Amino acid sequence: MHRPVFFSLLLALLASANLFAEPIGFRETQVADASAHRPLHVSIWYPMQEEQTSNATRASTISIGENQAFFGVQARPNAEPAQDAHPLVVLSHGYGGNWRNLNWLAAELAAQGYVVAAPDHPGTTTFDRRPVEAAKLWERPHDLSRVIDFILDNPKLAGEINADNIAAIGHSLGGWTVMALAGARFDQTHFAAECLAHPNPRVCGLSDELGLSTEGAAKASLEASLADHRVRAVVSLDLGLARGFTPASLAAVRIPVLIFGAGVDIGDLPARMESGYLSVHLPSARSQYLEIPDAAHFSFMQRCKPSAIALLEEEVPGDGVICKDGEDRSREEIHQQVAGLVIAFLKQAFTTKGAAQ
Repeated sequence: MHRPVFFSLLLALLASANLFAEPIGFRETQVADASAHRPLHVSIWYPMQEEQTSNATRASTISIGENQAFFGVQARPNAEPAQDAHPLVVLSHGYGGNWRNLNWLAAELAAQGYVVAAPDHPGTTTFDRRPVEAAKLWERPHDLSRVIDFILDNPKLAGEINADNIAAIGHSLGGWTVMALAGARFDQTHFAAECLAHPNPRVCGLSDELGLSTEGAAKASLEASLADHRVRAVVSLDLGLARGFTPASLAAVRIPVLIFGAGVDIGDLPARMESGYLSVHLPSARSQYLEIPDAAHFSFMQRCKPSAIALLEEEVPGDGVICKDGEDRSREEIHQQVAGLVIAFLKQAFTTKGAAQ
């Protein structure tokens, strides 16, 4: 386990974190695409103006992102954003997921003064499973870069942004996405060799769906640098496809990276083969690997209602696993731990001189 210097204050910062300190605002918007082929639906959580944080305002908040299976978070739709410049965090959901999946973490961050924006990635989201778009994996990091551009250019949406303090957080395939933003580079030949040496149907089996064995322009796009140098810190939540990143590109990452692995293997996705791979190859002075023993892969998603497993199984047999965690703690307790560590990490990363050098 890496223990770099910039994590030395982690526990102290965690102990002082006051999660959900203030009510937050929320809005949804669209990011247009000049080609009209990849418009982005984007959800934004943000700090509200101070005069709106009264008891009356707290009472007017509603549950955002709630449905029959999952709990939402409390926020006030279309509230006036706070005027001070805030750090920005962009979120990336997993394969087949959506903006609601990290709703809980977005709300925690917004309550601490962050603007948080999460797109639905076309082709790999619950609401859009077009195979042609899914096979353009390189577009996912571009989606996040487009969202950063949009938020910076439209301060009326969520307030001014401190452009020096931008981070990216992703779960599962979203973890792959944010690592690409950090400078990790995918190599098809390397990925094929890893899959030959360590066959894994849950990861390697996605090769055709995600266009991981392409030629020509698609291959060049996938293997190009997808880094966004405005991003100063990255958090990976139990990512997949890590072994397609070249060791050399991981060793060259120059920003702080916090890696979470799930200690409970849901089947053919052991943390040591994915998150652990990052830990081995990233610079030890700028990375930290934390494996949570009682977290499963989907523990990083939103909290499930008591009837969720039955509802999910009825809709798609096998999907009940989404709501299954380890036996030691509740998902809410796992979320509290992860949120506190993420908030502490970002605070330290943004205050460490030269973190993005």
